[in-house]
Amino acid sequence: MLEYLRNAADKPLAKILIGILAFSFVGWGVAEWIFGSVAGDTTLVRVGDSDITMQQFSMERTRELAQMTRDQQREIYADNELMSTFNEQVMSVLTSQAMADNRADDLGFVVSDAQIAREIREFPEFQIDGKFSTYAFDTVLANSGYSEATFADILRKQVLRGYTLGALSIPLSVPDFAVTAAYNARYGQRQIDYVSVDFDDFSVGTPTTEDLRAYYEQNPHTIPEQRTVSYVLIPAEMDKPDSYDDAYAQAILVEDDIIAGETMAVAAKNHNAKYVSLGTFDAENRPVDEILTDKMMARIFDMEAGLESELLETRKGFLIVRVDEIIPSHNADFDSVRDKLTSDWKRSEQRKQAYVRANELLVDLNQTGKLAGKKTVTVTRTSGAPLDLLSATFNSPIGNNSIVNGNDEFYVLHVDKEIAPKADDKKMADLRAEMERASNANAVADYNAFLKRKYPIKVNEKVFNRFFAQ
Repeated sequence: MLEYLRNAADKPLAKILIGILAFSFVGWGVAEWIFGSVAGDTTLVRVGDSDITMQQFSMERTRELAQMTRDQQREIYADNELMSTFNEQVMSVLTSQAMADNRADDLGFVVSDAQIAREIREFPEFQIDGKFSTYAFDTVLANSGYSEATFADILRKQVLRGYTLGALSIPLSVPDFAVTAAYNARYGQRQIDYVSVDFDDFSVGTPTTEDLRAYYEQNPHTIPEQRTVSYVLIPAEMDKPDSYDDAYAQAILVEDDIIAGETMAVAAKNHNAKYVSLGTFDAENRPVDEILTDKMMARIFDMEAGLESELLETRKGFLIVRVDEIIPSHNADFDSVRDKLTSDWKRSEQRKQAYVRANELLVDLNQTGKLAGKKTVTVTRTSGAPLDLLSATFNSPIGNNSIVNGNDEFYVLHVDKEIAPKADDKKMADLRAEMERASNANAVADYNAFLKRKYPIKVNEKVFNRFFAQ
């Protein structure tokens, strides 16, 4: 193969995969360091007829890490959430590549040895003084751990993926009539007549207890599930090995005390850790605390009462979380929400009276064509009137009459006429570019959905969970 490459044609098709050697000089023991020794099946995911193995994942992961700065690498290693997201991104790249490989094979695409040879001769890493060097080629491959056949196979797959996905990089043309229609819809104006009927314009009396109880039966006040939570934090500079190791040893001692029966507060005090009681809260109203990320909230509301979490790594150090109590969702006691019920009942009665008045105005408008107290304004899709009114205006036909529901009022609306926008070449050009980008994105999404249907992704749960479960 090497002799063939050395004597191949001079003119290349393209420069592909210059960055493929970015991870050449990173240690090849990463897979062992991450996974440990594993016997038997090493397939993590199957995509169509292709397998993605632990070794492939490790190589792609190492390549991605090698392209990062040291600070970025340290940040990933110090944060379990970032590490999990990073691993998901690596797996996404590999599954996307596998789907493209499957498609290229089904379509019968072929890349000849001569073409691969031409591609290799154009790599700057393999050149000396602008010419292909067999010495540079042999040296780089030896240092990277590639055999000639392996490197050629990787490059061949990249070219085949280009054949399969290359058409998606060609901009899609948007017809002129579509751009014009979108321009008119976006920048066109409408003239409307409307009247606002405010809820506050109507007076209501004080409700009786019977009124409030009847209202509460129709509108119960539900208190969502709440949890009482506390935690122990063993602070550490997670990107510094000495601080990490010291904090980990301290965290193990705290964990041992808790297992032995000590309270979290006592265990934290015994080992100079930080104990925090977060109190009682629900999923939508969390306390202000830096540990309460979205993922941590999801974990807390998945735990059982009276149990502590395993030892967790965060940016701030090691963490043990406990759910002290779970208060199930329930209806609030009537007396505890009486004041709010009174306010809600009054607002409901005002709303009813406002709707009656708005309906009277609408009937008059439909019968006589007149709207008492109207305002006449010219509006765009984003300005000129309240947003609720704008939305109804541009979703109604010209000449339509209707009642529009606002937050604290009803609007009686008449859509009078359409006003075409003035021509603006720059806005038209910008809109065309936007529509072309959207069309390209839709085409990519549709093709990706097709590939997922054609080449389903199946996870080897036993192997996958062993190495990725948290």
